[in-house]
Amino acid sequence: MNEKCPWCESQKTQNYLWVKDEFLSKEDFQINECHNCGLLFTLPRPSKEKIGEYYKSNEYYSHQENKNGLIPKLYELIKRINLKRKWKMAANNMHSGKILDIGCGVGDFLHIMEEKGWETTGIEPSEDAKKIAKKRMKANILAPEEIEKLEDESQDLITMWHVLEHVDDLKSEVYHLHRLLKKGGRLVLALPNFQSFDAQYYKQFWAAYDVPRHLNHFCKKSITKIFSNSTLKLTKTDKLIWDAFYISYMSELYQHHNMALIRGAIRGLQSNLKATKSGEWSSLVYIFQKE
Repeated sequence: MNEKCPWCESQKTQNYLWVKDEFLSKEDFQINECHNCGLLFTLPRPSKEKIGEYYKSNEYYSHQENKNGLIPKLYELIKRINLKRKWKMAANNMHSGKILDIGCGVGDFLHIMEEKGWETTGIEPSEDAKKIAKKRMKANILAPEEIEKLEDESQDLITMWHVLEHVDDLKSEVYHLHRLLKKGGRLVLALPNFQSFDAQYYKQFWAAYDVPRHLNHFCKKSITKIFSNSTLKLTKTDKLIWDAFYISYMSELYQHHNMALIRGAIRGLQSNLKATKSGEWSSLVYIFQKE
């Protein structure tokens, strides 16, 4: 299967990897690589009508609350640690203003921002997650198509925590990021990095490929290319160090290894140690400022 790149439309693409949806459907998907911009993209891309079926699982922790068991409890503990880290990265040296969190889930990050005095808006496709978020806070939670209703240059801060990889229409999404952000405003993107050690080690079993829920797969080259001709300028890259452990644990499960938690912890630590020299962390955070 050879198709044009969904971002730059180059025909210079070829198969990078075949990956099975180990998480849910057990279907096989192809990941293609664009030689022009460096983007990897999933094929075939499920239709808007079908994509929701690939999220219907009680194990999809990002949209769950109050789950029992060791792993969900560890997930929640690390999530709380990550939330503090995210707040410090996203709002560093910023006064309170308007924030838009795209893919806000059950509103964990927006809840913190609301407590810090920010005026909060979220976008979330899951109706179940939206209901939970609306109960927790005052934030205005919108459906993805309602992004059109938001005013130009209305946001001081836009965050997407592991969301851009889920977006089918990258061009439309990037257009709205430009449109909505105020001059001098900040955009924060957190994304899995397929150039990380854990990605290279686990190959087709790397859990962060997460096909077909992840339609796009990024590295530093592709993110730089996507924003190279825009007013959004990359000012800093950062990392989410706990992601390497969780992704490695899930990758071990996909290979049906015994002691997956211990093995994943060892591999996650190895990935983070290697990233201190290479800069290729399992999850990279890209921080942009609009000129």
